[in-house]
Amino acid sequence: MMSRSNLLLCALVFVATAAVHVADAFAPIQTSRAINHQVFRSSATENEEITTQIPRIPTYNKRATIEGPSIDSKPDYSSISGPMGGFVDSILMSLFRYKLSQRLYHQDNTIPTPDSKLPLTDFMGIIDLATRMNSQNFNRTTIQTMSQDVMVSLFPSFILDRYPTWFAQPFPAFSARMCAWATVVGGTWLMGECEVNDVPEIEGGGKSQGVLVKRCRFLEESQCASICVNSCKIPTQNFFNENMGLPLTMTPDYETGECQFAFGKLPTFEEERLAKDTPCLMRCPSNGGMRSWHNGSDQRATDSKSEHWLEDLKALGELEEFKNGELNVSSCSLMED
Repeated sequence: MMSRSNLLLCALVFVATAAVHVADAFAPIQTSRAINHQVFRSSATENEEITTQIPRIPTYNKRATIEGPSIDSKPDYSSISGPMGGFVDSILMSLFRYKLSQRLYHQDNTIPTPDSKLPLTDFMGIIDLATRMNSQNFNRTTIQTMSQDVMVSLFPSFILDRYPTWFAQPFPAFSARMCAWATVVGGTWLMGECEVNDVPEIEGGGKSQGVLVKRCRFLEESQCASICVNSCKIPTQNFFNENMGLPLTMTPDYETGECQFAFGKLPTFEEERLAKDTPCLMRCPSNGGMRSWHNGSDQRATDSKSEHWLEDLKALGELEEFKNGELNVSSCSLMED
């Protein structure tokens, strides 16, 4: 277990890294790998009013949905801060928001997505961007890659270049504990209350190699299992495995809102299949209908000569209507290729 001096040193390095990124906010974003441009573009601009009829996309039966935790017990996330305090959390949130908006508005994107109009310190601005990213991109791999690119851009290249060979490979258990601790320090603003815990199924007992998120803020505010899987779970696992050289398994519980991180554990095929097969949340603002769009079960989506997708996506692309409950259609990202 790390000494207090080592923990303090890691914390100072973490905060210094965030400060460097804020100062260098206008630097071009890095990408972790090639982008798959299988995307569609909405014909609605920021200032256009949606006039298209709501698309008749099949939705999941309510009996196949998950109710999720009671809205009455929703935490006051604004009162929850990480170990470094609310000021550091606000810096990290602003940095993440900037990097996410920069990635979505990248010149190589088929759909350049402008930043949310919400204040930089408003968490819902991140949800706004994540929802638009999921509703505008046809291929779930594209969404996962874009999300992973954002994580890559948050770290200096010298850390990503050296961490696998200097830490993850020679000291896997120590690296897993350090990443678990850093996740709590740097991610509480995004996930809500969380704590380092043990992962008994990992060889050696997995002492302090896990993080338990008690009720995920990102999932709570998006209310979409598909956004959770494709914008958070899979890209985060890929980032740690591919860029940090450290396996990670994330296991969300949609009934309770919890999520268990297990650093040093590779996800199994069965675990990933179950995650992708998760039913939609009952309170999902999109009602789960976009899954049929993304997995090809909607014939209009697979008909390259049809322009119905343009009209449909025009009605799907605005977050405010979802938030106000005026639209009951889907912004789900796809669960199948």
